[in-house]
Amino acid sequence: MSMVNAFDATAADHLDPEDRALIDRRSKVLGPAYRLFYDEPLHLVRGEGAWVWDKAGKKYLDAYNNVASMGHCHPHVVQAISAQLGVLNTHTRYLHDGVVDYAERLLSTMPDALGHVMFTCTGSEANDLALRIARSYTRRQGVIVTRLAYHGLSEAVSELSPSLGDFVPRGPRVRLIDAPNALTIPPKEQGAKLAADLASAIVDMRADGIEPAAFIVDTVFSSDGLYPDPAGFLQPAVDLIRAEGGLFIADEVQPGFARTGEAMWGFQRHGLVPDMVTMGKPMGNGFPVSGTAMQPHLVAEFGEKARYFNTFGGNPVAAAAGMAVLDVIETEGLQENARRVGGYLKAGLEDIASGHRNIAQVRGAGLFLAVECMNEDDSPDAARARFVVNHLRRNGVLISATGPGANILKIRPPLILSEAEADHFIAATRAAFAAA
Repeated sequence: MSMVNAFDATAADHLDPEDRALIDRRSKVLGPAYRLFYDEPLHLVRGEGAWVWDKAGKKYLDAYNNVASMGHCHPHVVQAISAQLGVLNTHTRYLHDGVVDYAERLLSTMPDALGHVMFTCTGSEANDLALRIARSYTRRQGVIVTRLAYHGLSEAVSELSPSLGDFVPRGPRVRLIDAPNALTIPPKEQGAKLAADLASAIVDMRADGIEPAAFIVDTVFSSDGLYPDPAGFLQPAVDLIRAEGGLFIADEVQPGFARTGEAMWGFQRHGLVPDMVTMGKPMGNGFPVSGTAMQPHLVAEFGEKARYFNTFGGNPVAAAAGMAVLDVIETEGLQENARRVGGYLKAGLEDIASGHRNIAQVRGAGLFLAVECMNEDDSPDAARARFVVNHLRRNGVLISATGPGANILKIRPPLILSEAEADHFIAATRAAFAAA
């Protein structure tokens, strides 16, 4: 867990007494596994657009929460959910137009080869289902992921989520490889390096008598530190896993739904057609809906021999939420907005970096950006990242940090972000680095 995401009780003795009491109550009933953001935890009560408000009425620019990717409480999404909830909400074993209409529209945004989609409620479930289908189809067990990946919380996919920490058990059927590293590997070598590491992992796996079933990656490597470029570098690794009899699963929970600006899906930036695609968080703009799209032949036998049922996955309200999100992306031009405002924001961050030798690199795609903080000896500067994150929080801007050294600022605002809001973010970030 990134230390900038950990509530520091010793740093928050001056908290409002009511919040301190709420923290104590929370710990008592929710237990020790939950975490709070920031040295001074934030007590939010309302959200609208790119902004949230705390209980004292203070306003914060939310540049982190990609669940509300269309903006908090987007009126079109709220109306669609509310209207359907007042008519019918039930499961998919009855006929209903909503889930079919939504599936058709969602699949129309993907390559034709991805002809089926199965609905779930969370990204964890979507990846769990993809893993189950991959192992069933290939008759194999092995999976390769990157070293700080996050693919979910269920028992099966927590094995594929080393970012959850060393305490989470990981058996011999899972191998970890290095993520791309834009600081140490030249762009033209990224693809070959990733494919070579994947080949070594497969050899190591086979030494234990395990065959590879799948290679699964978040196509912008967000938990590893955000490495989207150069576009196309994933192709050699995908070619390799298929040549070795495995499948390629694109985890689009974070890069999907137009966030990169260049394409609707992160895998499209790389010119790929995955075997399966998993989706989650932004899919319903806060309503729990997720899914797994796949090439039909992968699920043919599975569908005949294994009954699949999900009480809430694909219910009429979930389908209405998902359809409304696609409406907003299309009618408000959010892919283009992510490209344009994301480029504007990146340029502003690069200008800040030009005056700070402790900023090693600014990188990103669309409205998903990273700022890497390094010490003068080229070690990760987690202290500076933590300072900046908490300085921004105190001054009305919310981000987080990621990466193996907890030194990479993770910036992920809603896709509706305006240039004026980007200016607000840039000014606050400039002040935070100056104070650091």
